Amino acid sequence: QVQLVESGGGLVQAGGSLRLSCASSTRTFSVYIMTWFRQAPGKEREFVAAVSGSGSTTYYADSVKGRFTLSRDNAKITVYLQMNSLKPEDTAVYYCAAGALLTRDADRYDYWGQGTQVTVSS
Repeated sequence: QVQLVESGGGLVQAGGSLRLSCASSTRTFSVYIMTWFRQAPGKEREFVAAVSGSGSTTYYADSVKGRFTLSRDNAKITVYLQMNSLKPEDTAVYYCAAGALLTRDADRYDYWGQGTQVTVSS
């Protein structure tokens, strides 16, 4: 069982920055694709960004490309989502997920954190 705990959410003004963290409990952390999804009220969960097990490859949704940076520290069994130039439309609950496949399909991920709220005011 892989436990994931997100932190770092909060309230920020448009144009501001936040860094989300997702800490894991598993010693096999580096084998997992780590991905961030988000879900706004009344909307489906959507893919934000993913990173390969080694951290050498990252993928981003077009809506966050150039503003968000995903990285991982396998020694600290943690992934980080640096979010800059935040917009009100980035407001959502952000979830990290771990899985064996790099996919944008949330149903393919085996382990999820509890989520952290990000609110961007205009």
